[in-house]
Amino acid sequence: MRVLLGAQNCGFGPASVLVAVSRLLPGHERVFVGDGVAAAFARRNAAAFDSVHALTGPEGGQGPLLDRVLEDSDQVVSAMDADLVLRAVVAGRPVVLVDCLFSFWRHRHSLARLRELCATMPRTCLSAARRHLSGLSPHEHVLAAHLLADHSVVQNFPGVARRMAALADAGADCAMRLTGAVVDLDGLREARADGPAGSGPDYDLLINTGGFKNFLLDYDVHNDYLRLIDRWLPDLLRDWPRFTRVLLCGGPYAGERGTTLRTAGRRVDRRCLPQRELLRQVARTPHYLLAPGLSALHEATFLGRLPLGLPEQHYAHVFTLRHLAGTLFGDQAGRFTDVLPGHALPEDDYAGTEALVAVAGRIREDDGLYAKFRATFNERLERYLHLTPEQRRNGAAELRHVLDGPPSASVIAALLAGRHG
Repeated sequence: MRVLLGAQNCGFGPASVLVAVSRLLPGHERVFVGDGVAAAFARRNAAAFDSVHALTGPEGGQGPLLDRVLEDSDQVVSAMDADLVLRAVVAGRPVVLVDCLFSFWRHRHSLARLRELCATMPRTCLSAARRHLSGLSPHEHVLAAHLLADHSVVQNFPGVARRMAALADAGADCAMRLTGAVVDLDGLREARADGPAGSGPDYDLLINTGGFKNFLLDYDVHNDYLRLIDRWLPDLLRDWPRFTRVLLCGGPYAGERGTTLRTAGRRVDRRCLPQRELLRQVARTPHYLLAPGLSALHEATFLGRLPLGLPEQHYAHVFTLRHLAGTLFGDQAGRFTDVLPGHALPEDDYAGTEALVAVAGRIREDDGLYAKFRATFNERLERYLHLTPEQRRNGAAELRHVLDGPPSASVIAALLAGRHG
């Protein structure tokens, strides 16, 4: 079977999920097609696929390339890429949608209205189908993709069960399966067995900024968060002499952007590692700071690691931290409200992310706000460093319990094998 795989072009989370799904399908021809940060992640983890194609560039542009690959495919798997689901439906190809943020998507239209729009959508012409759904927001397009897909896999998170019940109450007839974390289990097992810290080149601290790019954020524009991290790193080394070797990992540090910073005999390596190499570093490095993305959080807890959350890059991180309140991770994580308490954040994905960019810029540029940021995160870091090994293990286990669900490997394998009953 030839499987076409694609991911939403927002950070590394959707592409990471897609890599995990692809690794479950070694007996099939696995073809990735995507763009931007998702394609960059797929290329860096190309061993998970049989071929990787970019939607832009020398292969001929988005539409023609995708149409060619879609026509030759037997099955489509989309990680939160709503347009790929729509293309598959119009092309008459079976499609599975994998969604790790199901309870996050906001909707202005009622779920019953979304169901009606999907039921009446023309399915013989892509442009007509797009016009029919043109009044939907980006979030509503993902919800519509659940109604259009042959099957969807929903990763568990607070609010997911309620959203699934609401869709059912609205008369939605979609084949939706709940699952636990969609992660690279073989890679996690290898990382766990790779050897204890001290058996090779090690770091004292791992900082993971994730893929960073999305509908607004980029490495060179709307990048105040990254510039704030750059300002803070030398101060982190000054404030914490115990960190002699730091690995700063993420999409912004790929290729030529990877650099090494040395301060007072200490060192920070900026790198973008292949996923399984990053997992080995998570398993080996005693202390871990991460932007609060769900995929990275799942991977850390599977390795028995409790990270400390960095402040939010975008609105989805705000959503994640709110819904993990009451857990050790959620309560300890850094937040920009530590620096600007009471700051009003628009309850909207784009506007909320835009506001976070502005907050990061204010903190970076204002010496007083920056000093408060440095001091408040130091307080959180000190509490994190004083956790006992047992407290860290319990904190990781607490998150696994909150996010638990049926094993993703068996759920996805059953769907793609045609066992839908």
